[in-house]
Amino acid sequence: VGAEYTPFSKLHNLVLVMEPVEDFKQHEYEAAARLAGLRTAAAIGELARELVPDETVVYETPTIAETFKEEWKDLPRVGYVMMLQSQGLLHDTYVYGVDAKRTLSTLISATEVMDGAIVSGNCVSACDKNTTYHHQNNPVIHDLLAVHGKKINFVGTIITNENVYLDDKIRSSDWTAKMANYLSLDAAIISQEGFGNPDTDLIMNCTKLEKQGIKTVIITDEYAGQDGKSQSLADADELANAVVTGGNANEVVILPPLDRVIGTLDYVDTVAGGHAGSLRPDGSIEAELQIITGSTNEMGFNRMSAR
Repeated sequence: VGAEYTPFSKLHNLVLVMEPVEDFKQHEYEAAARLAGLRTAAAIGELARELVPDETVVYETPTIAETFKEEWKDLPRVGYVMMLQSQGLLHDTYVYGVDAKRTLSTLISATEVMDGAIVSGNCVSACDKNTTYHHQNNPVIHDLLAVHGKKINFVGTIITNENVYLDDKIRSSDWTAKMANYLSLDAAIISQEGFGNPDTDLIMNCTKLEKQGIKTVIITDEYAGQDGKSQSLADADELANAVVTGGNANEVVILPPLDRVIGTLDYVDTVAGGHAGSLRPDGSIEAELQIITGSTNEMGFNRMSAR
């Protein structure tokens, strides 16, 4: 059942199982586990460095000046605003190795994202967190490139963070709006990462672009309660009137017992999406969708949606 909700059930996964020594502080444990994952990924990547790929796709990535060329002048200038989780422990993203919470909104090319410039360091409420795999295979970027020069003029990608404090949110969204204006965008797709606190960043980014005359579509997911009747986002505005949703993360699913478990089941009841009694005596799990990595992904990576 759970396999239908995550893209990783269709992949071959190398899983690291790490146990902390006694009195190992949480931040140190997270850093050690993250670096172990990165070093393992680098080692695996080296094995494939000289291999000939089964398929090669060539993408056109024009400079900003080139996006004004005559043959595209009648196409709408469309940009992509990619929001990055950056709220601290287990909620961080790294851009060329720099913690995103320490950055300002900036431009990045589509192929840089594909090449791994953005690395995930977050996992809490796994349903709507972007793993590095999601970033490298971002469907928004791929879909925009597919219609570039045909239906739209894909001008570029703006990355912006999702910090905790209001002043930081105001600054980052101001910069996002300023860069969208610099690019002379007609429209933009904005994808969120996470929920709750970042809903404010999402609405700020959306409304500030809309007030500049830049039409927006936002991609988010919903926390509408297990019955689907609650307000879906923690923030809202009437200007946010074009929304694509990755589904309701509060929806309850029953996951059958597994023949083999890699890691531990010790935290099923306390992880985001679980509850006391989530792990049943027969080994099955009753929990909300948010317990499954990528199930309501806000890049639209998965098949979930709602209306």
